[in-house]
Amino acid sequence: MQNLRIVIVTGMSGSGKSTALRALEDVGFFCVDNLPVALLPKFLEMQTDTASEISKVALVMDLRERYFLEKYAEIFSALKEQGHRIEILFLDAGDDALLRRFRETRRAHPLCERGSVMEGIALERDKLAALRNMADKVVDTSSFNVHQLKEVVQRHFTASPSEKRLVINLISFGYRYGLPPEADIVLDVRFLPNPYFIEELKHLNGEDRKIEDYVMGWQESQTFLKQLLGMMGFLIPLYEKEGKSSLNVAFGCTGGKHRSVVMANRMAEHFAGQGYLVNATHRDIHRA
Repeated sequence: MQNLRIVIVTGMSGSGKSTALRALEDVGFFCVDNLPVALLPKFLEMQTDTASEISKVALVMDLRERYFLEKYAEIFSALKEQGHRIEILFLDAGDDALLRRFRETRRAHPLCERGSVMEGIALERDKLAALRNMADKVVDTSSFNVHQLKEVVQRHFTASPSEKRLVINLISFGYRYGLPPEADIVLDVRFLPNPYFIEELKHLNGEDRKIEDYVMGWQESQTFLKQLLGMMGFLIPLYEKEGKSSLNVAFGCTGGKHRSVVMANRMAEHFAGQGYLVNATHRDIHRA
């Protein structure tokens, strides 16, 4: 069954591999979690030898399996030489995002059960660097929730090539809390009039219509947004042409509560209206 579509889901611990596998199962993939890589050839042989109706499979494989790192390169290469259609989906995320997820779940990192989670993340990133370079698709899940990740995965593996479009991730943040490490483009909007200094507005955030009206009520805000959308409208098709699957654009203001939120939302509205999959995350909107 050389026409069997085989998707290997792998990547960093905490990056969302289980969510991706469930997403593929929902669109008709036969799914297996944590299959030992040494058993992959036998598994595919069984599919070939039987009158199976399975046409596409997805398998999570990662360093939880003891011999994965030692054997995956040789086994994947051999299977591809035999004509098998193997696609590698590598899920990644920034260190801060991974650390936050481990803290939320209170799980130990598989490579550093007695040490710090950050040590485990750094070690895993180093060990998986070659596999990441081998991957057919890399998805940075730093700014995704489970629903957004599911949509991205399903869109990639079910859409025709002409339907696949760049995923645009927009992040608002406050400079006082640091830059988002996953950002490809950072835009500083601290030059815009700040509603924080208006007593009746300072306790609201950029999701409130009063804040949006205030920020967009200035000529410099209107001019900036118009020129920004023009520039991004020029750049995004070029990124798509080069094969980039996602773009992370960050808007920063002082506290990440007002101006950056408004601008991220305005850009999200514009490109969603053009048919792009857009995710807007307001990292610091609820900080004091």
